[in-house]
Amino acid sequence: MQSKNYKRVYVWELPVRIFHWINVLCIITLAATGFIIADPPAILSGAEASESYWFGTVRFIHFGTAYIFFFNMLFRIYWAFVGNRFASWKAYLPFSQKMRKNIMHVLKVDILLQHDKTEDVRNISVGHNSVAAISYVGLFVIAVVQVITGFGLYAEMSGWWLADLFGWVVPLFGGDFMVRTIHHIATWLFILFTLIHVYLVFYHDWLEGRGEVSSMFGGYKFVCEERLIKEDLEELVEEAPGPEETPVQTSPSS
Repeated sequence: MQSKNYKRVYVWELPVRIFHWINVLCIITLAATGFIIADPPAILSGAEASESYWFGTVRFIHFGTAYIFFFNMLFRIYWAFVGNRFASWKAYLPFSQKMRKNIMHVLKVDILLQHDKTEDVRNISVGHNSVAAISYVGLFVIAVVQVITGFGLYAEMSGWWLADLFGWVVPLFGGDFMVRTIHHIATWLFILFTLIHVYLVFYHDWLEGRGEVSSMFGGYKFVCEERLIKEDLEELVEEAPGPEETPVQTSPSS
Protein backbone atom coordinates (compact mmCIF):
# COMPACT_ATOMS: atom_id res chain seq x y z
CA MET A 1 0.00 0.00 0.00
CA GLN A 2 1.27 3.45 -0.92
CA SER A 3 0.74 6.33 1.46
CA LYS A 4 0.07 9.81 0.09
CA ASN A 5 -0.04 13.08 1.94
CA TYR A 6 -2.85 15.50 1.21
CA LYS A 7 -2.76 19.22 1.94
CA ARG A 8 -5.79 21.25 2.96
CA VAL A 9 -6.23 23.96 0.32
CA TYR A 10 -8.64 26.89 0.51
CA VAL A 11 -10.36 26.85 -2.89
CA TRP A 12 -13.86 28.37 -2.70
CA GLU A 13 -13.97 31.75 -0.97
CA LEU A 14 -16.95 32.70 1.20
CA PRO A 15 -18.51 35.05 -1.41
CA VAL A 16 -18.40 32.23 -4.00
CA ARG A 17 -20.11 29.83 -1.60
CA ILE A 18 -22.77 32.37 -0.68
CA PHE A 19 -23.40 33.04 -4.39
CA HIS A 20 -23.70 29.29 -5.03
CA TRP A 21 -26.31 28.62 -2.35
CA ILE A 22 -28.33 31.76 -3.14
CA ASN A 23 -28.35 30.55 -6.74
CA VAL A 24 -29.56 27.10 -5.66
CA LEU A 25 -32.47 28.58 -3.71
CA CYS A 26 -33.33 31.01 -6.50
CA ILE A 27 -33.38 28.34 -9.23
CA ILE A 28 -35.58 26.02 -7.15
CA THR A 29 -37.99 28.86 -6.28
CA LEU A 30 -38.10 30.30 -9.79
CA ALA A 31 -38.67 26.90 -11.38
CA ALA A 32 -41.45 25.93 -8.96
CA THR A 33 -43.30 29.25 -9.18
CA GLY A 34 -42.63 29.51 -12.91
CA PHE A 35 -44.36 26.21 -13.66
CA ILE A 36 -47.36 27.31 -11.61
CA ILE A 37 -47.53 30.63 -13.48
CA ALA A 38 -47.23 28.83 -16.82
CA ASP A 39 -50.02 26.37 -16.02
CA PRO A 40 -51.96 27.50 -12.93
CA PRO A 41 -54.20 24.89 -11.31
CA ALA A 42 -57.92 25.59 -11.18
CA ILE A 43 -58.73 26.04 -7.50
CA LEU A 44 -62.42 26.58 -6.80
CA SER A 45 -63.21 28.39 -3.57
CA GLY A 46 -66.19 30.12 -2.03
CA ALA A 47 -63.96 32.42 0.03
CA GLU A 48 -63.76 36.18 -0.43
CA ALA A 49 -61.52 37.25 -3.32
CA SER A 50 -59.22 39.08 -0.88
CA GLU A 51 -58.60 35.75 0.86
CA SER A 52 -57.89 33.86 -2.35
CA TYR A 53 -55.01 35.86 -3.71
CA TRP A 54 -52.68 32.86 -3.83
CA PHE A 55 -51.77 33.30 -7.51
CA GLY A 56 -50.76 36.91 -6.92
CA THR A 57 -48.55 35.69 -4.08
CA VAL A 58 -46.94 33.12 -6.37
CA ARG A 59 -46.20 35.81 -8.95
CA PHE A 60 -44.80 38.12 -6.27
CA ILE A 61 -42.45 35.38 -5.05
CA HIS A 62 -41.37 34.67 -8.63
CA PHE A 63 -40.66 38.31 -9.47
CA GLY A 64 -38.97 39.01 -6.12
CA THR A 65 -36.73 35.97 -6.50
CA ALA A 66 -35.91 37.03 -10.06
CA TYR A 67 -34.47 40.30 -8.73
CA ILE A 68 -32.37 38.39 -6.19
CA PHE A 69 -31.15 36.05 -8.94
CA PHE A 70 -30.25 39.02 -11.15
CA PHE A 71 -28.27 40.94 -8.53
CA ASN A 72 -26.61 37.74 -7.33
CA MET A 73 -25.41 37.17 -10.91
CA LEU A 74 -24.07 40.71 -11.12
CA PHE A 75 -22.15 40.14 -7.89
CA ARG A 76 -20.59 36.95 -9.30
CA ILE A 77 -19.43 38.86 -12.38
CA TYR A 78 -17.78 41.39 -10.08
CA TRP A 79 -16.14 38.63 -8.03
CA ALA A 80 -14.75 37.07 -11.21
CA PHE A 81 -12.39 40.07 -11.34
CA VAL A 82 -11.48 40.42 -7.65
CA GLY A 83 -11.66 36.84 -6.32
CA ASN A 84 -8.91 34.25 -6.09
CA ARG A 85 -7.55 32.23 -9.02
CA PHE A 86 -10.37 29.68 -8.79
CA ALA A 87 -13.08 32.35 -8.95
CA SER A 88 -11.38 34.37 -11.70
CA TRP A 89 -12.98 34.60 -15.14
CA LYS A 90 -9.69 33.30 -16.56
CA ALA A 91 -10.35 29.91 -14.94
CA TYR A 92 -13.49 29.44 -17.06
CA LEU A 93 -12.11 29.88 -20.57
CA PRO A 94 -9.87 27.16 -22.11
CA PHE A 95 -7.11 29.44 -23.29
CA SER A 96 -4.16 27.25 -22.32
CA GLN A 97 -3.03 23.94 -23.81
CA LYS A 98 -3.19 22.43 -20.33
CA MET A 99 -6.92 23.25 -20.03
CA ARG A 100 -7.65 21.84 -23.49
CA LYS A 101 -5.80 18.64 -22.57
CA ASN A 102 -7.82 18.43 -19.37
CA ILE A 103 -11.03 18.50 -21.43
CA MET A 104 -10.05 15.22 -23.11
CA HIS A 105 -9.17 13.66 -19.76
CA VAL A 106 -12.50 14.62 -18.18
CA LEU A 107 -14.49 13.35 -21.18
CA LYS A 108 -12.58 10.08 -21.01
CA VAL A 109 -13.22 9.60 -17.28
CA ASP A 110 -16.71 11.11 -16.89
CA ILE A 111 -18.35 10.19 -20.20
CA LEU A 112 -16.54 7.05 -21.34
CA LEU A 113 -15.86 5.87 -17.74
CA GLN A 114 -12.30 4.84 -18.63
CA HIS A 115 -9.14 5.01 -16.54
CA ASP A 116 -5.73 6.45 -17.35
CA LYS A 117 -3.07 3.87 -18.09
CA THR A 118 -0.56 5.93 -16.13
CA GLU A 119 -1.55 8.20 -13.29
CA ASP A 120 -0.92 11.91 -13.69
CA VAL A 121 -1.96 13.91 -10.63
CA ARG A 122 -2.06 17.07 -12.74
CA ASN A 123 -5.20 15.75 -14.43
CA ILE A 124 -7.12 16.20 -11.17
CA SER A 125 -8.09 19.86 -11.09
CA VAL A 126 -7.83 21.81 -7.87
CA GLY A 127 -10.75 24.07 -8.74
CA HIS A 128 -13.18 23.34 -11.58
CA ASN A 129 -12.03 20.97 -14.29
CA SER A 130 -12.06 22.37 -17.82
CA VAL A 131 -15.35 20.76 -18.89
CA ALA A 132 -17.10 22.05 -15.76
CA ALA A 133 -15.65 25.52 -16.36
CA ILE A 134 -16.98 25.62 -19.94
CA SER A 135 -20.37 24.33 -18.80
CA TYR A 136 -20.59 27.20 -16.30
CA VAL A 137 -19.97 29.66 -19.13
CA GLY A 138 -22.86 28.02 -20.98
CA LEU A 139 -24.98 28.22 -17.84
CA PHE A 140 -24.19 31.93 -17.55
CA VAL A 141 -25.41 32.45 -21.14
CA ILE A 142 -28.65 30.62 -20.29
CA ALA A 143 -29.00 32.79 -17.17
CA VAL A 144 -28.64 35.92 -19.30
CA VAL A 145 -31.37 34.61 -21.62
CA GLN A 146 -33.58 33.96 -18.59
CA VAL A 147 -33.04 37.46 -17.25
CA ILE A 148 -33.72 39.15 -20.59
CA THR A 149 -36.84 37.14 -21.41
CA GLY A 150 -38.11 37.19 -17.82
CA PHE A 151 -37.81 40.94 -17.37
CA GLY A 152 -39.09 41.38 -20.91
CA LEU A 153 -42.32 39.62 -19.96
CA TYR A 154 -42.51 41.54 -16.68
CA ALA A 155 -41.84 44.98 -18.23
CA GLU A 156 -45.47 45.61 -19.25
CA MET A 157 -46.77 45.34 -15.70
CA SER A 158 -43.73 46.67 -13.86
CA GLY A 159 -43.61 50.06 -12.25
CA TRP A 160 -39.84 50.11 -11.74
CA TRP A 161 -37.29 51.42 -14.20
CA LEU A 162 -35.07 48.32 -14.12
CA ALA A 163 -37.67 45.98 -15.61
CA ASP A 164 -38.78 48.75 -17.98
CA LEU A 165 -35.32 48.65 -19.54
CA PHE A 166 -36.32 45.31 -21.09
CA GLY A 167 -39.49 46.63 -22.73
CA TRP A 168 -37.90 46.07 -26.17
CA VAL A 169 -37.75 42.28 -25.79
CA VAL A 170 -41.37 41.33 -26.56
CA PRO A 171 -41.68 43.60 -29.63
CA LEU A 172 -38.36 42.22 -30.92
CA PHE A 173 -39.77 38.69 -30.99
CA GLY A 174 -43.14 39.78 -32.38
CA GLY A 175 -45.13 39.02 -29.23
CA ASP A 176 -44.86 37.35 -25.88
CA PHE A 177 -45.54 33.79 -27.13
CA MET A 178 -42.00 33.30 -28.45
CA VAL A 179 -40.50 35.04 -25.41
CA ARG A 180 -42.42 32.73 -23.06
CA THR A 181 -41.32 29.70 -25.09
CA ILE A 182 -37.65 30.68 -24.87
CA HIS A 183 -38.03 31.37 -21.15
CA HIS A 184 -39.65 27.97 -20.65
CA ILE A 185 -36.97 26.09 -22.62
CA ALA A 186 -34.21 27.85 -20.69
CA THR A 187 -35.86 26.71 -17.45
CA TRP A 188 -35.65 23.08 -18.55
CA LEU A 189 -31.99 23.60 -19.50
CA PHE A 190 -31.37 24.83 -15.95
CA ILE A 191 -33.06 21.71 -14.57
CA LEU A 192 -31.04 19.43 -16.87
CA PHE A 193 -27.80 21.15 -15.87
CA THR A 194 -28.69 20.82 -12.18
CA LEU A 195 -29.28 17.08 -12.45
CA ILE A 196 -25.98 16.50 -14.25
CA HIS A 197 -24.14 18.85 -11.90
CA VAL A 198 -25.35 17.14 -8.72
CA TYR A 199 -24.54 13.69 -10.13
CA LEU A 200 -21.00 14.66 -11.17
CA VAL A 201 -20.25 16.39 -7.86
CA PHE A 202 -21.12 13.27 -5.90
CA TYR A 203 -19.37 11.07 -8.49
CA HIS A 204 -16.10 12.98 -8.20
CA ASP A 205 -16.42 13.14 -4.44
CA TRP A 206 -16.62 9.33 -4.39
CA LEU A 207 -13.98 8.82 -7.10
CA GLU A 208 -11.35 11.27 -5.87
CA GLY A 209 -12.23 11.60 -2.18
CA ARG A 210 -10.97 15.18 -1.93
CA GLY A 211 -13.97 16.84 -0.29
CA GLU A 212 -15.78 17.90 -3.46
CA VAL A 213 -19.14 18.20 -1.67
CA SER A 214 -17.94 19.62 1.63
CA SER A 215 -15.80 22.23 -0.15
CA MET A 216 -18.91 24.18 -1.10
CA PHE A 217 -19.75 24.43 2.60
CA GLY A 218 -16.32 25.02 4.14
CA GLY A 219 -14.28 26.15 1.14
CA TYR A 220 -11.50 23.57 1.51
CA LYS A 221 -10.39 20.69 -0.70
CA PHE A 222 -7.67 18.13 -0.07
CA VAL A 223 -4.96 18.12 -2.71
CA CYS A 224 -2.16 15.58 -3.11
CA GLU A 225 1.16 17.07 -1.99
CA GLU A 226 2.83 15.70 -5.13
CA ARG A 227 0.32 17.64 -7.23
CA LEU A 228 1.15 20.88 -5.44
CA ILE A 229 4.91 20.37 -5.79
CA LYS A 230 4.82 19.43 -9.50
CA GLU A 231 3.01 22.59 -10.46
CA ASP A 232 4.52 24.86 -7.84
CA LEU A 233 1.18 25.40 -6.13
CA GLU A 234 2.38 25.14 -2.55
CA GLU A 235 1.45 28.77 -1.90
CA LEU A 236 -2.19 27.68 -2.08
CA VAL A 237 -1.90 25.71 1.15
CA GLU A 238 -3.47 27.66 3.98
CA GLU A 239 -2.56 27.10 7.57
CA ALA A 240 -5.54 25.74 9.45
CA PRO A 241 -6.21 24.47 12.97
CA GLY A 242 -5.44 20.80 13.36
CA PRO A 243 -2.99 18.61 11.45
CA GLU A 244 -1.82 19.95 8.12
CA GLU A 245 -1.41 16.59 6.49
CA THR A 246 -3.93 13.83 6.18
CA PRO A 247 -2.25 10.50 5.34
CA VAL A 248 -4.50 8.51 3.05
CA GLN A 249 -3.88 4.89 2.21
CA THR A 250 -4.29 4.28 -1.50
CA SER A 251 -3.55 1.37 -3.74
CA PRO A 252 -0.56 1.68 -6.16
CA SER A 253 -2.95 1.87 -9.12
CA SER A 254 -5.10 4.68 -7.67
